Amino acid sequence: MTIPTSGAPTTAHQADQELSLYHLLDPEVLADPYPLYHRLRSEDPIHWDPYLHAWVVTRYADVVAVFQRFSADRTPTPEKLREIGLAKLTPLAQLMVRQMLFLDPPTHSRIRGLASRAFTPRRVEVLRAHIQDITDSLLDAVQSTGHMEVLADLGRPLPAIVTEELIGLPISDREQLTRWSTDFAEVLGNFQHNPDRAERVLRSVNEMVAYFQAAVREHRAHPREDLISAFVAAEIDGDRLTDEEIVANTIVTMVGGQETTTNLIGNGLLTLLRHPAQLEKLKVEPDLMPSAVEELLRYESPSQHTARLAPDDVELGGKLIRNRQAVIAVMGAANRDPARFPDPDRLDFCRQDNRHVAFAWASHYCFGAPLARIEGQIAFETALRRMPNLRLKPGPLTWRTNMGLRGLTALEVTF
Repeated sequence: MTIPTSGAPTTAHQADQELSLYHLLDPEVLADPYPLYHRLRSEDPIHWDPYLHAWVVTRYADVVAVFQRFSADRTPTPEKLREIGLAKLTPLAQLMVRQMLFLDPPTHSRIRGLASRAFTPRRVEVLRAHIQDITDSLLDAVQSTGHMEVLADLGRPLPAIVTEELIGLPISDREQLTRWSTDFAEVLGNFQHNPDRAERVLRSVNEMVAYFQAAVREHRAHPREDLISAFVAAEIDGDRLTDEEIVANTIVTMVGGQETTTNLIGNGLLTLLRHPAQLEKLKVEPDLMPSAVEELLRYESPSQHTARLAPDDVELGGKLIRNRQAVIAVMGAANRDPARFPDPDRLDFCRQDNRHVAFAWASHYCFGAPLARIEGQIAFETALRRMPNLRLKPGPLTWRTNMGLRGLTALEVTF
């Protein structure tokens, strides 16, 4: 990113630079963004970031208001991309403009209603025993070694297998699907700040679209009990989803189902190992696990921020946000807001009224949340039960260079 440097900076410019989210490009800030979030909440909670050309919103109540009132329809159309000389990104835009993540009602409601049927709490609870079996089989492979790379051995394969089974994809394709998911996550959390990665992302998008087009054709010929078949068969008031809509929303479901849960497992286990008193409490009181997972989601949110657009001129926190200006809602900051969570920087598995925004809010609340919660509960409970004396392996930690999706590149542990 290029930062303006001409002329002597004024005090206001210095403040803008100090508070900008571009500091997340600094590995030290990426490793611990919460001091930056604290300054933003305290000094300028509705902050115009001239480097990102967006408003940055960090207080809990304001983040909730953004989710409730602002537009998710923020993807440039292919026509707009041609106008500004970025026609090469057209395949990406054609995919994203059909994804529920970037749609407003009523189109969003139509597609989300279909997708969410595969992820209801009741249906997901039925999968608990199967998720336990998958977790045990993954840990069986490392049990005798006394060490584990958490993400490679558990954090990535567990949600990948579960999500792909629900969607209706062959587990034999897991490694390729995971690579595509990781590349597409660059779009969701980082792409706009790393244009040098565009070619790789576009290549993955083209490959994914072709793969899922073939999957839709195969499911139409041979329907079964999975999400793709549900999309293919769905009819609402005589209206059916197009193949393009099915492909786009199957992709975003696959990516969301993997990325968030992988980060929950990695971030959560790291947090547990950094808080031995809470870790021991959880071992002694395993019934705290559901509450512990909520607190881990709040404390180290897998998804740190997301963008919206002002639907018209809107006043928020005493600032006037103009029509179609971008707003970045920082869930990671909202979840540490002392006005909402007492002593927010303390990890507390007995925290009451813990309604965090790690899974967003309102109509765009993550419909995969029940599945992510159960996967997290089972992963932590099983690892703690089967791996006594779990310890971090000495060495530096590296966080993924993704400003929106917070996760580690690797997490080595011994037991």
